Amino acid sequence: MIKGLLLDFYGTVVEDDDAIMQAIADQVAAGASTSVSGGDVLDAWARQYEAVAAGPQFRTLRDCAMRSLATVLTEVGCAGDPAELCRAQLTYWRSPPLRPGTREFLARVTVPICVVSDVDRADLDAAMAHHGLTFTAVVTSEDVRSYKPDRRMFARALAALDLGADEVLHVGDSLSADVRGAHAAGIPAAWINHRGHAPPDDRTVEYELTDLTGLIGIIH
Repeated sequence: MIKGLLLDFYGTVVEDDDAIMQAIADQVAAGASTSVSGGDVLDAWARQYEAVAAGPQFRTLRDCAMRSLATVLTEVGCAGDPAELCRAQLTYWRSPPLRPGTREFLARVTVPICVVSDVDRADLDAAMAHHGLTFTAVVTSEDVRSYKPDRRMFARALAALDLGADEVLHVGDSLSADVRGAHAAGIPAAWINHRGHAPPDDRTVEYELTDLTGLIGIIH
């Protein structure tokens, strides 16, 4: 029986920043001295972000975004200012639109929910206030000083709900951060596959959904 939910936020409760990141990558590619596409820049940015986030020193998500983009700018020979280029992304984090089905789900769910998000605490608080959302508990990477899939994120969430790993379901849109992270902590996972990706053959997903309304029948 599911007694509580651990819930990713961006890409699960609200829309992710995919379009904004692509627009930034396209702008960098247009100003690059080397021949690169926006897709090339986006891939390089993702790789550099992962390297910064996984580094020995914890950095806020804002810092990770700008530092990783600064490295890419140097690699492709673009003279842009990473802080200025990231401005739209950082602003977006504070007022993203809700994903389809979010209001319906939250109006009907009865079990306690702990949000587990990699975003910085101030940005998450602003986004929740923007939509008037409240949850039983909230855990951010800034609180834990680590990013998903680190099991410490999930352990903090379980403690916040005072529930065991076998009593909750973690829900998120990232196979690596959410599904792999939850499984490493012994927690079953529901994958919000709103991008229509094919799941890897070597990774089991207990539930595959397109939005949060699919959970209603699972937890009731």
